[in-house]
Amino acid sequence: MAVITISRGSFSGGKMLGECLADKLGYRCIDRDVIVERAAAYGVPQEDLRDAMSRPPSFWDRFRQRKYLYLTLMQAALTEEVQAGRAVYHGNAGHLLLRGVSHVVRTRVIAPLAFRVAVVRERLAMSDAEAVAYIQRMDQDRMKWTQYLYGVDWGDPSLYDLVVNFEALDISNACRIVAEAAALPCFAETAESQTAMRDLALASRVRANLAMAPATANLEVEVSASRGSVSVRGVTATRGVPADVESIARTVAGVLDVRCEPPTS
Repeated sequence: MAVITISRGSFSGGKMLGECLADKLGYRCIDRDVIVERAAAYGVPQEDLRDAMSRPPSFWDRFRQRKYLYLTLMQAALTEEVQAGRAVYHGNAGHLLLRGVSHVVRTRVIAPLAFRVAVVRERLAMSDAEAVAYIQRMDQDRMKWTQYLYGVDWGDPSLYDLVVNFEALDISNACRIVAEAAALPCFAETAESQTAMRDLALASRVRANLAMAPATANLEVEVSASRGSVSVRGVTATRGVPADVESIARTVAGVLDVRCEPPTS
């Protein structure tokens, strides 16, 4: 079954849509807190992970390695959480972290400012002016984050399969539209798409283990997997490093062989 990711600006209705879809389809509804909890199992405090996701890009310019670590753990946690399918994820960059899997329905939610202001007023007891300023600041931060971390424009429609606008639609109708889209043959889970998800999950687990192991924690590598064969790109020929990478990667369940490749020039 499909996996649905929901990207949205703050207070745009993405959480409500995710919960509606989960109820309608019998899917699990997953938010950032679920992913943080699973990522923390690698040995990083949940508080540190949550704090990392709220820091501005300027902060991470000074802590590049830690940024790499946290993003690596979040991707590993997300792929593990949705690997079995039948899941709706409304959280950070799901549509980017799960790229390359055809049964992922990448959904973007947008809503008029008045809609969002009303939600902020209700939840945070702000005035209209305070709500507008808050929403604008949150949108700017999210746009900068996406550009900084993934090198893409957060609002680029080509990143999504479906854009839902709450200007005319209510939650019920939007839920029906996305559910019907998820049932289309183009988003059907196939043997090939299952393999792609398993490969992505395995590569993410390997990268997370390399990031957490003291012998390889200083590396920033790209990892890909194909039916148990793992390639780790970005491994220098420094004495002992390739052997450490191979040894750590082989401890991950599902890894059959490991190939280390030098950094691309």
